Amino acid sequence: APGFGSRGIDGKVDAIKYVRENNIPFFGICLGMQCAVVEFGRNVLGMPNAQSTEMDENTESPVISMMEEQKKIKNKGGTMRLGSYSCDLKKGSKASAIYGRNHIKERHRHRYEFNNQYLEQYENAGMVATGINPENNLVEIIELKNHPFFIGAQFHPELKSTVDNPHPLFVNFVA
Repeated sequence: APGFGSRGIDGKVDAIKYVRENNIPFFGICLGMQCAVVEFGRNVLGMPNAQSTEMDENTESPVISMMEEQKKIKNKGGTMRLGSYSCDLKKGSKASAIYGRNHIKERHRHRYEFNNQYLEQYENAGMVATGINPENNLVEIIELKNHPFFIGAQFHPELKSTVDNPHPLFVNFVA
Protein backbone atom coordinates (compact mmCIF):
# COMPACT_ATOMS: atom_id res chain seq x y z
CA ALA A 1 0.00 0.00 0.00
CA PRO A 2 1.09 3.62 -0.35
CA GLY A 3 2.72 5.40 2.55
CA PHE A 4 5.50 7.68 3.76
CA GLY A 5 8.60 7.38 5.87
CA SER A 6 10.78 4.57 7.10
CA ARG A 7 8.31 2.84 9.43
CA GLY A 8 8.12 -0.85 8.56
CA ILE A 9 10.26 -0.61 5.42
CA ASP A 10 12.44 -3.64 6.20
CA GLY A 11 9.36 -5.81 6.75
CA LYS A 12 7.82 -4.58 3.52
CA VAL A 13 11.03 -5.38 1.64
CA ASP A 14 11.12 -8.87 3.19
CA ALA A 15 7.48 -9.49 2.22
CA ILE A 16 8.15 -8.34 -1.36
CA LYS A 17 11.13 -10.68 -1.58
CA TYR A 18 8.92 -13.56 -0.49
CA VAL A 19 6.17 -12.86 -3.05
CA ARG A 20 8.72 -12.30 -5.82
CA GLU A 21 10.55 -15.54 -5.12
CA ASN A 22 7.35 -17.57 -4.69
CA ASN A 23 5.40 -16.22 -7.69
CA ILE A 24 2.67 -14.72 -5.49
CA PRO A 25 0.79 -11.82 -7.12
CA PHE A 26 2.10 -8.39 -6.12
CA PHE A 27 0.68 -4.93 -6.73
CA GLY A 28 2.71 -2.07 -5.21
CA ILE A 29 1.34 1.45 -5.10
CA CYS A 30 3.69 4.46 -4.72
CA LEU A 31 5.86 3.48 -1.73
CA GLY A 32 4.94 -0.15 -2.51
CA MET A 33 6.51 0.20 -5.96
CA GLN A 34 9.51 1.95 -4.44
CA CYS A 35 9.99 -0.88 -1.92
CA ALA A 36 9.86 -3.40 -4.78
CA VAL A 37 12.65 -1.48 -6.52
CA VAL A 38 14.71 -1.47 -3.30
CA GLU A 39 14.12 -5.21 -2.76
CA PHE A 40 15.14 -6.08 -6.32
CA GLY A 41 18.27 -3.94 -6.05
CA ARG A 42 19.31 -5.63 -2.82
CA ASN A 43 18.45 -9.23 -3.59
CA VAL A 44 18.74 -9.56 -7.38
CA LEU A 45 21.24 -6.89 -8.39
CA GLY A 46 23.50 -7.43 -5.36
CA MET A 47 23.34 -3.89 -3.99
CA PRO A 48 22.98 -4.49 -0.22
CA ASN A 49 22.64 -0.74 0.39
CA ALA A 50 19.94 -0.13 -2.22
CA GLN A 51 17.52 2.33 -0.66
CA SER A 52 15.34 5.37 -1.16
CA THR A 53 16.86 8.70 -0.22
CA GLU A 54 13.66 9.25 1.77
CA MET A 55 14.89 6.55 4.16
CA ASP A 56 18.64 7.24 3.91
CA GLU A 57 19.84 10.47 2.30
CA ASN A 58 23.39 9.13 2.11
CA THR A 59 22.75 5.65 0.73
CA GLU A 60 25.45 4.30 -1.57
CA SER A 61 22.77 3.01 -3.96
CA PRO A 62 19.94 5.57 -4.24
CA VAL A 63 17.65 3.49 -6.48
CA ILE A 64 14.75 5.73 -5.43
CA SER A 65 15.55 9.41 -5.12
CA MET A 66 13.84 12.73 -4.62
CA MET A 67 12.66 14.32 -7.83
CA GLU A 68 14.93 17.16 -8.99
CA GLU A 69 12.21 19.83 -8.78
CA GLN A 70 11.44 18.70 -5.19
CA LYS A 71 15.02 19.21 -3.97
CA LYS A 72 14.66 23.01 -3.96
CA ILE A 73 11.51 23.04 -1.83
CA LYS A 74 11.98 23.95 1.84
CA ASN A 75 8.35 24.43 2.99
CA LYS A 76 6.79 21.06 2.19
CA GLY A 77 3.06 21.79 2.61
CA GLY A 78 1.12 21.07 -0.59
CA THR A 79 4.24 20.88 -2.77
CA MET A 80 4.32 17.22 -3.80
CA ARG A 81 3.97 16.08 -7.39
CA LEU A 82 0.17 16.19 -7.42
CA GLY A 83 -2.42 15.75 -10.13
CA SER A 84 -2.89 13.81 -13.31
CA TYR A 85 0.09 12.98 -15.52
CA SER A 86 0.49 11.13 -18.81
CA CYS A 87 2.07 7.70 -19.04
CA ASP A 88 3.07 5.75 -22.14
CA LEU A 89 2.79 1.98 -21.75
CA LYS A 90 5.10 -0.53 -23.42
CA LYS A 91 3.37 -2.61 -26.04
CA GLY A 92 3.14 -6.21 -24.94
CA SER A 93 3.34 -5.37 -21.21
CA LYS A 94 0.84 -6.56 -18.61
CA ALA A 95 -0.08 -2.92 -17.96
CA SER A 96 -0.85 -2.35 -21.64
CA ALA A 97 -3.01 -5.47 -21.74
CA ILE A 98 -4.83 -4.46 -18.54
CA TYR A 99 -5.60 -0.95 -19.78
CA GLY A 100 -6.25 -2.03 -23.37
CA ARG A 101 -4.28 0.93 -24.69
CA ASN A 102 -0.77 2.37 -24.70
CA HIS A 103 -1.40 5.86 -23.31
CA ILE A 104 -3.00 6.60 -19.94
CA LYS A 105 -3.31 9.42 -17.42
CA GLU A 106 -3.09 8.73 -13.70
CA ARG A 107 -3.08 10.78 -10.51
CA HIS A 108 0.03 11.27 -8.37
CA ARG A 109 0.97 12.30 -4.84
CA HIS A 110 4.68 11.89 -4.10
CA ARG A 111 8.18 13.40 -4.02
CA TYR A 112 10.35 10.37 -4.76
CA GLU A 113 10.87 8.50 -8.02
CA PHE A 114 12.77 5.61 -9.56
CA ASN A 115 16.35 6.78 -10.17
CA ASN A 116 16.82 6.41 -13.94
CA GLN A 117 20.59 6.06 -13.50
CA TYR A 118 19.81 2.44 -12.54
CA LEU A 119 17.19 1.74 -15.23
CA GLU A 120 19.36 -0.21 -17.66
CA GLN A 121 20.74 -2.39 -14.88
CA TYR A 122 17.22 -3.18 -13.62
CA GLU A 123 15.82 -3.91 -17.06
CA ASN A 124 18.73 -6.19 -17.95
CA ALA A 125 17.94 -8.22 -14.79
CA GLY A 126 14.21 -8.50 -15.54
CA MET A 127 12.49 -5.56 -13.80
CA VAL A 128 11.15 -3.53 -16.70
CA ALA A 129 9.81 0.01 -16.76
CA THR A 130 6.57 -0.57 -18.67
CA GLY A 131 5.08 2.86 -18.01
CA ILE A 132 7.04 6.07 -18.63
CA ASN A 133 5.97 9.70 -18.38
CA PRO A 134 6.58 11.08 -21.91
CA GLU A 135 7.34 14.63 -20.71
CA ASN A 136 10.10 13.87 -18.21
CA ASN A 137 10.98 10.15 -18.59
CA LEU A 138 9.95 9.30 -15.02
CA VAL A 139 9.20 5.63 -14.43
CA GLU A 140 5.50 5.24 -13.64
CA ILE A 141 5.08 1.43 -13.79
CA ILE A 142 7.47 -1.47 -13.24
CA GLU A 143 6.86 -5.16 -13.96
CA LEU A 144 8.83 -8.34 -13.59
CA LYS A 145 9.26 -10.27 -16.83
CA ASN A 146 9.05 -13.81 -15.48
CA HIS A 147 6.39 -13.49 -12.81
CA PRO A 148 2.65 -14.23 -13.09
CA PHE A 149 1.66 -10.78 -11.71
CA PHE A 150 4.20 -8.34 -10.31
CA ILE A 151 3.33 -4.70 -10.99
CA GLY A 152 4.36 -1.53 -9.21
CA ALA A 153 2.77 1.85 -9.95
CA GLN A 154 4.21 5.18 -8.84
CA PHE A 155 0.77 6.76 -9.19
CA HIS A 156 -2.34 6.22 -7.07
CA PRO A 157 -4.98 4.18 -8.91
CA GLU A 158 -7.20 4.21 -5.83
CA LEU A 159 -7.87 7.89 -6.55
CA LYS A 160 -9.73 6.93 -9.75
CA SER A 161 -11.45 3.80 -8.42
CA THR A 162 -15.05 3.53 -7.23
CA VAL A 163 -17.31 0.67 -6.18
CA ASP A 164 -19.24 0.99 -9.45
CA ASN A 165 -16.12 1.44 -11.57
CA PRO A 166 -13.07 -0.19 -9.97
CA HIS A 167 -9.68 0.64 -11.44
CA PRO A 168 -8.50 -2.03 -13.93
CA LEU A 169 -5.22 -2.60 -12.04
CA PHE A 170 -7.18 -3.62 -8.92
CA VAL A 171 -9.58 -5.81 -10.91
CA ASN A 172 -6.71 -7.65 -12.59
CA PHE A 173 -4.70 -8.00 -9.39
CA VAL A 174 -7.67 -9.59 -7.63
CA ALA A 175 -8.37 -11.85 -10.63
